Amino acid sequence: MSDQNIIWQPQPKQVAFMQRPEFECLYGGAAGGGKSDALVVEALRQVHIPHYKGLILRKTYPQLTELIDKSLLIYPRAIPGARYNSTTHTWSFPSGAKIVFGSMNHKQDRINYQGKAYDFIGFDELTHFEYDEYTYLYSRCRPNGPGTRCYVRATTNPGGKGHNWVKNRFITAAPPMTPIVEDVEVTDNNGNVMHIKRDRIFVPATVFDNQKLLDNDPSYIASLGMMPEAEKRALLYGDWDSFSGQVFNEWRNDPKHYDDRLWTHVVNPFPIPDTWPLYRSMDWGYSRPFSVNWFAVAPGGCLYQIRELYGCTGEPNTGVKWTPERCAEEIWEIEHDDPNLRGRTIYGVADSAIFASDSGIPIVEAFEQAGVYFDRASKQRIDGKMQCHYRLAFDEDGHSMFYTFKTCKHFIRCIPSLVYDETNVEDVDTSQEDHNYDSWRYMCMYRTIEPRINIQPDDVEWTPPAEDPLDVMTIDYYTNPYDIVTRK
Repeated sequence: MSDQNIIWQPQPKQVAFMQRPEFECLYGGAAGGGKSDALVVEALRQVHIPHYKGLILRKTYPQLTELIDKSLLIYPRAIPGARYNSTTHTWSFPSGAKIVFGSMNHKQDRINYQGKAYDFIGFDELTHFEYDEYTYLYSRCRPNGPGTRCYVRATTNPGGKGHNWVKNRFITAAPPMTPIVEDVEVTDNNGNVMHIKRDRIFVPATVFDNQKLLDNDPSYIASLGMMPEAEKRALLYGDWDSFSGQVFNEWRNDPKHYDDRLWTHVVNPFPIPDTWPLYRSMDWGYSRPFSVNWFAVAPGGCLYQIRELYGCTGEPNTGVKWTPERCAEEIWEIEHDDPNLRGRTIYGVADSAIFASDSGIPIVEAFEQAGVYFDRASKQRIDGKMQCHYRLAFDEDGHSMFYTFKTCKHFIRCIPSLVYDETNVEDVDTSQEDHNYDSWRYMCMYRTIEPRINIQPDDVEWTPPAEDPLDVMTIDYYTNPYDIVTRK
């Protein structure tokens, strides 16, 4: 081994990533883990096969330059005779194999890859891509000839418009280093049903896994540690609930990180007192999801989300295409079955789109015929967003003016992942899965409150409990509707 000229040598966590057998693998989750190096080198694995073709992607071409620079340092030394064409951004190898560096700045750029096949596809910064862009591209992952292995690899940090779907697909679906196996059912032209296994995995890495970087620049950790709290938690520790560009960075769903009674927005369900008024809000959608959300208002104005109906197929940002009549029937049934809603007066507010008559009979009439009534919602986007901020803000005792039942899983999934629009920097990026946010915003504008400053535990003097003897969180609304207490 001593006489070998080692061009590049993987570190232990990079080895773990490069050895994975699954069809899909996501690597990283924090800054400095050696993600890009591993992706660029992994693409070389099959360049000895003449018909092999690899593809490495970034969202835009300018973002590709760092990856191309890495390849210029490694590829010619690793494979003598390798040649790079700067016009087509393609490496050609003596065997005839190729590696292409590509981008997909807009959804219509997918047609650039239509009809093409790649044995290997690598996405750098996967959260910059939308779900349908990713799934379209990995449908291009197929053999160009016999003897190649076809697979998809990706790297990323938390944040970006794709944060939500990436987190759900790789991070929350299973613990790190745990394979996620899906059974895909396919019916052929003869009606025969086939079951095909597709697997994926998440391999986490942080700067602490990159000893070479730490040896070359010991101060890099300090640079990450000096960043604002959200960026530090995401880039230094790989926290997927806190990241740069996050709209609602007040959001907390980790009470055990502080005190089991304070600084959280997610609580266990509880019976709603008869004296609390009830509300229903809706953001209508057909090809995109619709969101119906039910709320109760406690004495003092604190808002509790107690139920949701979310019209999503299971694929990110894809609607179930229910008719207004079907949606209205479902709402009616929920309000007659749910013990917190049954027999109660419920005030409704909805997206003004359902009142429009441009295409014939307004959608709202279908709801009214089913006994489901709505007022027209305020569509002031920035004012509405600020009302959501005021609701989420904590006071010095760790109480907010908004809580959601933990059963509202789509709301809990989507709200903390929302990012700002790159052009309209004061508003939420509407290309995301923002439908339950819009519904919630309508409700917040229906019951506005005064501005509130967000206070976190680090800003006040308080003493967390020495131990945690409690096992269930609920609301003791008979003593104080804001206090989160515990019951055995």
